[in-house]
Amino acid sequence: MTRVRVTVLKCEHYQNLLDEHYPAESGERKRPRCGVFEEGQVFDLHEWRFKPEGFCDWAWSDIYRDVVSVAFGVGHPWVAPKPMAISCCTDGARPVVFKIEPIPAEEGE
Repeated sequence: MTRVRVTVLKCEHYQNLLDEHYPAESGERKRPRCGVFEEGQVFDLHEWRFKPEGFCDWAWSDIYRDVVSVAFGVGHPWVAPKPMAISCCTDGARPVVFKIEPIPAEEGE
């Protein structure tokens, strides 16, 4: 089975949504970016079926189908090179964007 690499491409935030929809007393407005990931962070999955250590539970749930798709050589048909997927977590105010790609065989050993 193909090993998979997950790379954090972008940690976005939408302050207007945080200001409008998150109560000030929750403290969430003061934490505009995801506190789990950093841009450029890489996770090499030796066992793509299992969430890597330190990976956000919510984000893993959101991108897992794309991890499986890439592991089986499919990915997103509209993304090149194939197989690859660009996916994100579903935190609407602080989404994190991931690139999911197979690990080349020469790196996989």
